[in-house]
Amino acid sequence: MAALSPRYQVGAALALAVVAVAVCVHVGMVFLHVAPSNTVTKAHGEAIDDWIYPEFEQNWKLFAPNPLQQNIAVQVRAQIRGGDGGSRTTGWYDLSAQDGRNIDGNLVPSHTQQNELRRAWDFFTATHDSSARPVGLRGALAETYLRRIVVMRLERGAVDEGGVVERVQVRSRTTNVPPPKWSTDKVSTSPVYRVLSWWSVPDGATGGGTR
Repeated sequence: MAALSPRYQVGAALALAVVAVAVCVHVGMVFLHVAPSNTVTKAHGEAIDDWIYPEFEQNWKLFAPNPLQQNIAVQVRAQIRGGDGGSRTTGWYDLSAQDGRNIDGNLVPSHTQQNELRRAWDFFTATHDSSARPVGLRGALAETYLRRIVVMRLERGAVDEGGVVERVQVRSRTTNVPPPKWSTDKVSTSPVYRVLSWWSVPDGATGGGTR
């Protein structure tokens, strides 16, 4: 910064201060979110939840006594209206496999590649029952968040130029991780599918603007 003119030094200092404040606020919000219930979280719990959900929700399953022993892939297909006015339904796109390919061989994969889709599906299943009915106040948010992600992914690679995504359908493909050779456990490796209903895509949502 010493090489900058005084005016630019002031601008750079202000920018650094804003970034530092934003980082401190975010770290503080995450700490309060994962901390045991206390006076601050009781008084400002709604503001903390609004900051954290859905993008920054924390998950500690890695450290659970019984970690997940399944591979869960999130897949999507779409109904697309072409530029000629015709409509077609795509095949199933394995979005989890796309993330896997982006991570494989990447020494510094992004948080989005590793966690965005996986956490969105976890968020949806945690706020919906087995019939995909919301069971909590955040059910609508979870559905909107998952739909926004899959539509954005489709727009990037699956939609022909001039096409418009009208509806999307999401499903999960769950397979058990085979036990090690020395184990006597017997598990089925046949995939189990959970297929959701078709969701209409609101006008203007194809660019990821739905919040």
